[in-house]
Amino acid sequence: MSDPVSPLGGASYEGFATVRDAGPRGMITLRGDLAGAAMAKAVAEATGGDVPGQGEAATGPRGTALWFSPDELMILCDHAAAPDLAARLAGLLSGEHALAHDVSDARAWFRVEGNWRDVLMKLTPVDTHPDAFREGQVRRSRVAQAAAAFWPDAGALNLVCFRSYAPYMFALLSNAARKGSEITRP
Repeated sequence: MSDPVSPLGGASYEGFATVRDAGPRGMITLRGDLAGAAMAKAVAEATGGDVPGQGEAATGPRGTALWFSPDELMILCDHAAAPDLAARLAGLLSGEHALAHDVSDARAWFRVEGNWRDVLMKLTPVDTHPDAFREGQVRRSRVAQAAAAFWPDAGALNLVCFRSYAPYMFALLSNAARKGSEITRP
């Protein structure tokens, strides 16, 4: 098996916020009845934690589950572990109307550090005020013309989009983080 390659080779940009290609990350789409016992067992197997609530992230000792829709989660794990974990999850959900699929190589992962709220505010209709969007929350929305999921974690923003959007997303985020373009408030 070849080594995983991130879409932008670890590119980074320094402005009033730092934007960087965060490298390969294991990502598994998990679809099914989020309230079902089989799904709870699958998420516990994957992350060591619980199924997240609507619009939330739930982190366990082995990974994170992100709520994406009423019947979809994204499981974050080590990139190398994703294929085997997806197969184990599919086995746990056998007999259920469910799907577990490794999408690691179809996605790009970005991390925005520093004043990420101002960067995001320029690009999406999501309310980025700290009272409206806190750590532990996940949003799926548009970032300019690209679909993305994003969530704050440890003082930074994580953003996932389709890999084919990576150059566009990096350019958007970098331009929005350009020094001198900070948002001034009265």
